[in-house]
Amino acid sequence: MHPLRFRRALLSCLALSGAAMLAPVAQAADWPDKPIQLVIPYPPGGSADLLGRPLAVQLQQQLKQSVVLEYKPGAGGTLASQYLARAKPDGYTFLMVLAAHAINDSLYPKLPYDTRKDFAPVSLVATLPMVVAGSAKLPAKNIPELIQAAKAAPGKLTFGSAGNGNTGHLAAEYFSSVAGIQMTHVPYKGSAGVVNAMLAGDIDLTFDSISTSMPHIRSGRMHALAVTSPKRSALAPEVPTIQEQGVAGFDVTGWYAIIAPVATPLAVRQKFSEEIAAALKQPAVQSQLAASGYDPVGSTPQALQSHIDSEIARWAKVVKATGAKVD
Repeated sequence: MHPLRFRRALLSCLALSGAAMLAPVAQAADWPDKPIQLVIPYPPGGSADLLGRPLAVQLQQQLKQSVVLEYKPGAGGTLASQYLARAKPDGYTFLMVLAAHAINDSLYPKLPYDTRKDFAPVSLVATLPMVVAGSAKLPAKNIPELIQAAKAAPGKLTFGSAGNGNTGHLAAEYFSSVAGIQMTHVPYKGSAGVVNAMLAGDIDLTFDSISTSMPHIRSGRMHALAVTSPKRSALAPEVPTIQEQGVAGFDVTGWYAIIAPVATPLAVRQKFSEEIAAALKQPAVQSQLAASGYDPVGSTPQALQSHIDSEIARWAKVVKATGAKVD
């Protein structure tokens, strides 16, 4: 090739590669220029909804674009995850996932997506203790009494959860395993269904997010036996942990994160994670979350990926040890 033609071809290739490298940056600089969809994998009224609403309001103010909550409940959150896996990776569709996202990887024998390959991390938004709540008909008022009652009548006590494979389901199975007891699982479609069943006396207890059960505990229609985290919750400092009541090492803390379809540009995900972190620092948001017991986090995409990887490994061990299955 003639030297002049070679030089022109080289410059052209360099220009194209440079444009390709700058494309994600430019896309992030222009993002968002239309409404954002944040998918919630459970019905309205649950813990994900209670977190998503104030966060969406603040993000709308910061981004100058609508953040629309889209509810896609069902199958322990797997329907919403499947929806996200098939969504266009343009930076306008995101999903709030809970610990069930990591649990489902080992709980379900076959998923319509790959938990490790089909999603890209954005931010770990918050953590939230769970509470072991008893219905009015449950005589046990603490963990030792619960264990004693369960051992006296194996399988008679019923516990409700917001769906097969959700954190409450596996937390109760895990507790049953380490405590050496048997209880019967009754799944519902979301936390609201569990709470209604508890208030009606249809089930004995639940391992539920403290944000959804605490108002009914305060009213006296339910009672708290313990929190599942290693330390007491600031929302209910009078409620002891399961560890304090003799079950050494027990630790189940709920978490909430935002993820995107796998090919969503990193620059967009990084910008969104920064906006989420900024939103979580706003006093109005912090006060709303604190009132429901959430501990705001706001992480980088990289930190979230490490968290999800460790949670997948952790819950795989729990599923294997307990023999938990979807009902």
